[in-house]
Amino acid sequence: MAYTNSFKGPTRVDHRILGPDNKLIGTLRVKPSGVLWRPADVRRFYSVELAKFAEWITADSTGAERTKV
Repeated sequence: MAYTNSFKGPTRVDHRILGPDNKLIGTLRVKPSGVLWRPADVRRFYSVELAKFAEWITADSTGAERTKV
């Protein structure tokens, strides 16, 4: 399956999110086609297309703010 977007490097990047007590909260996986989230102790990811994620995160209803830098 061909993707519209692509990474120059690896085909995906995983970020393990740890809480203040160093306990795993979940894994955020970024792919050229979308963003995936897997809570700790869950086997399968939840996924959303990159275009839908971009639309959601920039909507006023999310409360997301632009970074200063």
